[in-house]
Amino acid sequence: MAISGLVRVMERAARKAGTRLRRDFGEVEHLQVSRKGPADFVSKADRAAEQTIYEELRAARPDWGFLMEEGGVVEGDASKPRWIIDPLDGTTNFLHGIPHFAISIAVQEPALDGSGWGDVIAGLVYQPMTDESFWAEKTRGAWLQDRRLRVSARRNLEDAVVATGIPFLGYGDMGEWTRIYHEIGMRVAGIRRFGAASLDLAWVAAGRYDGFWESNLKPWDTAAGCLLVREAGGFVSDYRGRSQPICDATVLAANDAMHSKLHKLVATAIKA
Repeated sequence: MAISGLVRVMERAARKAGTRLRRDFGEVEHLQVSRKGPADFVSKADRAAEQTIYEELRAARPDWGFLMEEGGVVEGDASKPRWIIDPLDGTTNFLHGIPHFAISIAVQEPALDGSGWGDVIAGLVYQPMTDESFWAEKTRGAWLQDRRLRVSARRNLEDAVVATGIPFLGYGDMGEWTRIYHEIGMRVAGIRRFGAASLDLAWVAAGRYDGFWESNLKPWDTAAGCLLVREAGGFVSDYRGRSQPICDATVLAANDAMHSKLHKLVATAIKA
């Protein structure tokens, strides 16, 4: 599959920001032992990565708008797509010297009726520490570099490894999460919590995970990942089974058979 100009623009921006993040990540270990700690440094690294991505994408598509984790909304031509950017998904991992984080970039089209935003047509999740570039375009499949991705073919819950995100520091509904875990946890081979939703979804697309659920995310966490899973042959919905261009308030992703089984368990849990 030939990489389109749009994906090349996204990848160039992500790799440029990723080079700086790798360098900054190397400094985090030295800062762990300081009294002040690395938090301020990491916050600056996050903003610097976003600025790098913004400048690269702005130069390539000057009339497109932006939705960014740090910079918020930057309006563009209302008839043109917008970029959705998370410059550092997995900030807590980065802060603690854990080499599991990603850059997420997606492209979302305006809705056909002019009422807001419609489908995500391209997405890229780049893992700087492993130099893995997961990308997808609508109707053109999902890819890891030049290798086609497919979701896992596993059909049975007892064979499945499922990823999630756990509520923390007052964020999220621990009661709801606990009920869902109670329904799923004892029926699957394992639960994983790695702390970067964009990579969780990319790994579902790659067949490394068999499913994923999480709530209280933001569009920049999931926009690229939702497209990756769908273009890899999987299903993404909210907890009630509704498919939206970007599922972020609640997200459930898996292959067709596994999604159906996990959805039944989640539905039982949220009714409780």
